[in-house]
Amino acid sequence: EIRGAGNILGAEQSGHIAGVGFDLYMRLVGEAVEAFKAHTDAGGDGSLDTLPEVRVDLPIDAHVPHDYVDTERLRLDVYRKIAEAADGPALDAVREELVDRYGEPPMPVTNLLAVAAFRHACRRYGITEVAGQGNLIRFAPVDLPESAQMRLKRLHPRAQLKLASQTLSLPKPSEGQSGAGGQKGPVRMGAAPLRDLELLAWCEQLFVALFGERPAAGAFGS
Repeated sequence: EIRGAGNILGAEQSGHIAGVGFDLYMRLVGEAVEAFKAHTDAGGDGSLDTLPEVRVDLPIDAHVPHDYVDTERLRLDVYRKIAEAADGPALDAVREELVDRYGEPPMPVTNLLAVAAFRHACRRYGITEVAGQGNLIRFAPVDLPESAQMRLKRLHPRAQLKLASQTLSLPKPSEGQSGAGGQKGPVRMGAAPLRDLELLAWCEQLFVALFGERPAAGAFGS
């Protein structure tokens, strides 16, 4: 995803393709895919195929820095393990492995793990998209009963709920504004918008306020 597939059919071939030729390389890839499918059918780790996709597009500094894991292959392996973690205990195990191999994770890695945990929370509430759009944050799909719609209007009068498309848009929260659950706080002019862990926590508070608590055993950070 980061670098693209490369020009595998052109003259600028490199790596395994240049070493074995395109035809043999494609045959090897085909055999690897078939082996993976057989492993999954036999009860292997098919977590990437079974986890519903959740798009999170928020202002969060979440990545694996080069000075934490200095080898590209190992960094990609860290991303893969985080993406494959199917629940909170699996994310905890990934963090423990990172601490053991590379030391205490820096904030961007902690944020990356938190984003993965947030995706699990989204799945519990049936949310497949949380994205910033200008001055708004968009959640979809959102299907609220009438009682929850009334609670939404009370807690967030500026919320925009579109029943036809099942989308909910809320103004981006800033420091000192009302919490997602309706807790009041002083509003400061020019306050910085929430981001990173604070923004993820705000979104989860919104889920709880609208849908009720849906805890997951062994959630990350518990």
